[in-house]
Amino acid sequence: MTPLRSVDVTLKVNQHTVDLTLSDAANLLHVLRNDLGLNAPKYGCGLGECGACTVLVDDIPARACVIPALEMQGRNITTLEGLGDAQCPHPVQQAFIETQAAQCGYCLNGMLMMTVSLLRRHPHPTQQQIRQALSANLCRCGTHLEIIAAVHRAAELMGSHTP
Repeated sequence: MTPLRSVDVTLKVNQHTVDLTLSDAANLLHVLRNDLGLNAPKYGCGLGECGACTVLVDDIPARACVIPALEMQGRNITTLEGLGDAQCPHPVQQAFIETQAAQCGYCLNGMLMMTVSLLRRHPHPTQQQIRQALSANLCRCGTHLEIIAAVHRAAELMGSHTP
């Protein structure tokens, strides 16, 4: 077994450059949560299957729990905290608030990040496109209908929804 080693790394997270010394085995989720204090990405399955840890890497959804942090040098990482805040929420965040699309909130990070990605690719998403985009994000609370309504509302708020 090869011993772990520490490596100096520079990451760009939410438009901020951070210099860290990390274990070469560190995954992105642990770095975001433990080293940078960004708690929106959640630890769910640890296998990249549930979507709770979803972040955007160069505007593409990615499962932070299975990505080696060292591979993120030179990439733009966006977490939910990088979209907006309570005083100035991103339109997707505002839509999820308005439609009360959360119960326990555990899946919410992934649902929001996938919605942002979807609306960037498809500003006028169909019901099928929404279902497809969110299908790999698990929600045990059963708020699927509210989440779909939130995606439609987000498209409206972003000025891209066709009535």
